[in-house]
Amino acid sequence: MQNYEIEVKSFGKVLPKAGNNTRTLYEHQRKALENLNLINQNSDYSTLLVLPTGGGKTYTASTWLLRNALDQHTKILWLAHRQMLLEQAAESFQKYAYAETIPHISSYTYRIVSGASSHDRTIDIDPSDQLLIVSKDSIGRNLKALDVWLKGEEEIFLVIDEAHHSTAKTYRKVVDYVKSQVPHVKLFGLTATPFRTAEKEQGLLSKIYQDGIQNGQAVHGDIGITYQIGLKELINRRILSKPVFISRFTDEMYGDLLGVNDWESIQHLDVLPADIAGQIADSAVRNRLIVDTYKEKYDEYEQTIVFAVNVTHAITLCALFKKAGIRAEYIVSDIKDSITGVRISREDNERKIEAYRSGSVQVLINVNILTEGIDLPQTKTVFLARPTVSTIMMTQMIGRALRGEAAGGTATAYIVSFIDKWNEHIAWVNPESIFIGDNEFTENESEHVKRELRMIAISKIEEFASTLDDSVDTTALEKVPFVRRIPVGMYAFSYLEEGGVDSSYQVMVYDSTKEAYEKMMAVLPVLFADYGVTEEFPAADVISEMAEQCRNTVFLGEMVPPLEETDLERILRYYAQYDAAPKFYTFDDIDRSRLDVGAIAKHIWDEDMGCRKQAEYLVGIWNDQDDNMLKLFFGRKLYFLRQVEIELTKLSDPHIYDEENNVRFGKRKLEDLSLYEIGKIAPELEKELRDKTFDRAKDTDGNYTCACCGKKEHNRIYFQVDHINPMNQGGKSTEDNLQILCRTCNGIKGDQI
Repeated sequence: MQNYEIEVKSFGKVLPKAGNNTRTLYEHQRKALENLNLINQNSDYSTLLVLPTGGGKTYTASTWLLRNALDQHTKILWLAHRQMLLEQAAESFQKYAYAETIPHISSYTYRIVSGASSHDRTIDIDPSDQLLIVSKDSIGRNLKALDVWLKGEEEIFLVIDEAHHSTAKTYRKVVDYVKSQVPHVKLFGLTATPFRTAEKEQGLLSKIYQDGIQNGQAVHGDIGITYQIGLKELINRRILSKPVFISRFTDEMYGDLLGVNDWESIQHLDVLPADIAGQIADSAVRNRLIVDTYKEKYDEYEQTIVFAVNVTHAITLCALFKKAGIRAEYIVSDIKDSITGVRISREDNERKIEAYRSGSVQVLINVNILTEGIDLPQTKTVFLARPTVSTIMMTQMIGRALRGEAAGGTATAYIVSFIDKWNEHIAWVNPESIFIGDNEFTENESEHVKRELRMIAISKIEEFASTLDDSVDTTALEKVPFVRRIPVGMYAFSYLEEGGVDSSYQVMVYDSTKEAYEKMMAVLPVLFADYGVTEEFPAADVISEMAEQCRNTVFLGEMVPPLEETDLERILRYYAQYDAAPKFYTFDDIDRSRLDVGAIAKHIWDEDMGCRKQAEYLVGIWNDQDDNMLKLFFGRKLYFLRQVEIELTKLSDPHIYDEENNVRFGKRKLEDLSLYEIGKIAPELEKELRDKTFDRAKDTDGNYTCACCGKKEHNRIYFQVDHINPMNQGGKSTEDNLQILCRTCNGIKGDQI
């Protein structure tokens, strides 16, 4: 046993391949390489290479670095935030290491370092490693591990994959450390979306990447970009297909089944719990919807890849497709599945993939195998029959259908999502969010509006669906005119979870919350400074406390729909990572009057329509709208009809929400309740009490003053409203018994009480 060894892929030596690289460069890749040659004439620089999803960022960068770094005996430090990206980079460097590319060396050594069991640790880093591919968290926790590797080096190539995340604190720390150890650092950022960020975050990007190419000349300043091409241009050149997004709602509910451990598993590992995955796989209604969706548009969808939740799901769907007369196959890992006992060999998978490639198989169902590495350009459609919280996974799944005609693919790609009901704690990635910031592929205003409506429907459909659930009291929501429940915009952003998952969020903003969110964004720097939060991943209890402080100082008064504090926590986590507020996207282009079911109900009421005429009218406007705004917004007819029914009920009985008071409850004055409890009953009174308390503590210079220590600050976020005489000692929530204290004094007082 002492001499027994096993082969690992986490480190090794790469030998040049014989012959030449037969892969033909596209025009944009050739131009990118030319510009990289130009900027590389400088002894050190920091620059971005911007190619959209499907544009070949990793291939372009790795082939250039093979020739200009490794072949010149210069070390490369490649950083990424997830295991999959690390392995993808290593594979590209190995696959394209041809003798023509690295003619001056006989081999090079590489090492992959991360927290994954299949990778090496920072302690394994060796001075002889020439290509070091490292997760940012692993190296961020142990920067000293780079010392022996960097010692004596005059020049280093430092590459950051998914560079729009490089404004995160850990990335900045690694960059600064490497620059402090090596005289000349050539920094590359690779990204598809450099401008998906807020203006302040762009300012941070410009501090990191300052060198670029303009008009054939190297320039310094602003956000330095060596080469950039957008989605629209690649679509126009037919290198990428034009994506068309379609949503099918399953009516299946899984969110209520989740426990805390399940939520952690999904959010941090992107892994569905086995029991829930099993229920999804066994849902006859859901599976039938998937098959029927394909049958309905067989001629449009053509060859399709289906991403299933597990092996059982893949087998079940395959059988249903075949029963429907559709030529289908499934492929799974060659590792034996522990639940089903199914084991499909690599040879079996390759045979089925070849059958799909030749056209004899129409639908290929798989479990995570076809996310990367297999070229199937004839794929026109992907069915997303499994959810994911990872933007990387989502990008790879939809990327299977984005090969354009010039690249041997199709002109149009259909991305079909099957959307289940989950609770609000799961931030599943919306496929359209991958293209936020790159939405130039939309052809006209109508398409732009449709995209916005789909974003609302996918992100917030549960607000409307909740009215169908008898166990949920939606009375307060139903009282409000429907048009006020249509969002005016959203904050769309993504951040890295501590486990490496790149999670996307959309926080919907309404008329009643827009001003409060704007105030919150303005005070974030002050809030974080006051709490002394500098780490990239603050503890959950700290984030929760900061969210409560925002709620108590900024989000005051009546808000419809009610504020979700989880939305505040997500924004705070984003800011903790990037020191910037997320970007706000307005829905100003949406004609809200055309979505107002209250107006539709009023028309039915005024025309005194009978049941048959009413049904015909509703079906007609649902089906006949030229741009399908109602379908896009409500997703399902059942939700739309339910909302009309609610509005008609309000018209027929204006007092429908006036409940009969058959219980004589005891009475307590509002002043005997805490401010938080007052806010639940009379939000405007809570706001008035807090505002007046702050106003009394404001001096002529506009500063607020702590009633205990005298601390003065210009911003409310530093202070908390406190009862002078505590409530447990008989104090009341009245103007004369309220004061403001800084957090420190309020904490001390609470301990003393």
